[in-house]
Amino acid sequence: MTLNRARTVFLLAHTGRPAAIRSAELVVKGLLREGIGVRVLEYEAADLPLPDEVELVSEATPQCLEGCELLIVLGGDGTLLRGAEFARASGVPMLGVNLGSVGFLAEAERDDLDKVVDRVVTKSYEVEERMTVDVIVHRNGDIVHTDWALNEAAVQKAGAEKLLEVVLEIDGRPVTGFGCDGIVLSTPTGSTAYAFSAGGPVVWPEVEALLMVPISAHALFAKPLVTSPNSVLAVELLPHIPPGVLWCDGRRTFELPPGARVEVRRGSVPVRLARLHHASFTDRLVAKFALPVSGWRGARH
Repeated sequence: MTLNRARTVFLLAHTGRPAAIRSAELVVKGLLREGIGVRVLEYEAADLPLPDEVELVSEATPQCLEGCELLIVLGGDGTLLRGAEFARASGVPMLGVNLGSVGFLAEAERDDLDKVVDRVVTKSYEVEERMTVDVIVHRNGDIVHTDWALNEAAVQKAGAEKLLEVVLEIDGRPVTGFGCDGIVLSTPTGSTAYAFSAGGPVVWPEVEALLMVPISAHALFAKPLVTSPNSVLAVELLPHIPPGVLWCDGRRTFELPPGARVEVRRGSVPVRLARLHHASFTDRLVAKFALPVSGWRGARH
């Protein structure tokens, strides 16, 4: 059923989680009560207790967000990254509500649903742009695959038995080569995701940079590297090794043949995130990782 409302919000939820179902019901009822239309994917609506006023769309395409002012995503990191695909393709800002464990992309937690509804109703949120990366895979000089990522593009070995043999390149110049389990090519947003697990540095989101983080490298020099956001990072697979695999945001995969070359550069299209809080990233980092800060006194004034 489609209603002619002045404002419409798209809702994306991990319907496999009971918490997401309850949260979706609360958000939908709150928005409808304030006269804001809600649009949901038809196959997700089958698992949600939604009123008849909710607008259903059958196909999950960027066009299904046309006319929406906001994309609200309820779920864990995987659902938030799925929402980022919609946000990037449509240009609609994404507001994430974390129902998982960490959720650095989320702006609110499940206990904040009333606040989320209130901020949406009053338009009390700001929109910031997050840098992405564009990914190009070459083989024998030909482009064989293109992709993108908000967090990272990871070049990994395809099997457990042998190392991935690679040569790393930055801005057209070779840096080093070694055997490893893989290489993470990350944005600042992704520095708290896979790159963090691989031992990379935490980079504040407002810092524009690219990261190259080796995974379990067999080499003396295999340190994480932080480059200019305008750099071009490349990973070349040696031609005699077994195939590797490319993962983008842990969601999209492509088999890398021997001798493949993976290039990563600053993305041409950012992801827009809706922000409810003015809290610093430092506070977010401390809260998400439950870092010990007892005894801190702060600067004397």
